[in-house]
Amino acid sequence: MADESAESPRYDVLDELSLSGLHALVTGGSRGLGRAIARALAAAGATVLIGGRDRQRLEDAARQISQETGTRILALAADLSVDEQRDRFLSEALRQLGRVDILVNNAGIGLRRPAVHTSLDDWERVLKINLTVPFALATALAPAMVSRGFGRIINVSSALGLIAFPGRSAYCAAKGGLIQLTKALALEFAEHGVTVNALCPGPFETETNRPIQEDPVAYQHYLSLIPQRRWAKPEELGPLAVYLASRASAFVTGAVFLIDGGWTAH
Repeated sequence: MADESAESPRYDVLDELSLSGLHALVTGGSRGLGRAIARALAAAGATVLIGGRDRQRLEDAARQISQETGTRILALAADLSVDEQRDRFLSEALRQLGRVDILVNNAGIGLRRPAVHTSLDDWERVLKINLTVPFALATALAPAMVSRGFGRIINVSSALGLIAFPGRSAYCAAKGGLIQLTKALALEFAEHGVTVNALCPGPFETETNRPIQEDPVAYQHYLSLIPQRRWAKPEELGPLAVYLASRASAFVTGAVFLIDGGWTAH
């Protein structure tokens, strides 16, 4: 009888998850969830460029991530909601990286305000940064991914893209739209080796959420909604982002991943 183990190549799941040789662009990568994702991608072997508006914060983050992962992290500052700056950002990012295999649309802003007190300017800014910018970056970079037969687009939405909170109308609309954009783009690129998926974090311990965490009443209210009775740490998002960026997730597209401690399972 033939020795089947001798005929079969050794399977190593970590090889499937390796991002060695791949180039990633992470927006909003200087802090919070974006920084955690950038660090995880770099630790998995990717060459990573982080984008954001604050040049000093980006450079500090790039230096620290580099020290933690032993890889060189690129940083590029721009306000992606300004069309001209976004165009320059893309051109320079491609010049520095050579190509983008992995796009992580993480940059976003929140707005906590009753709908009747939300101006159209505020509404449009929230939608532009959280929804229009991801559309613009994805559609700018996808054609080259399609031509190479490989690409990964990861949109960071939110649990509030699926459920709603009062006072969060603009944010909920934008993040819900990002989920639908994810599914539509996934269908358009599915036959070309390009996957598009969405991450939907629940309460995470980030700088953006610090006001809630420092408010005892609000903090306890959130804890009461989370079956695990805790907030997540940013680094808990990284491994899932690595999986979705890797070749191991080739058959996963148009999917929405909730990372919320069971919050939305109610």
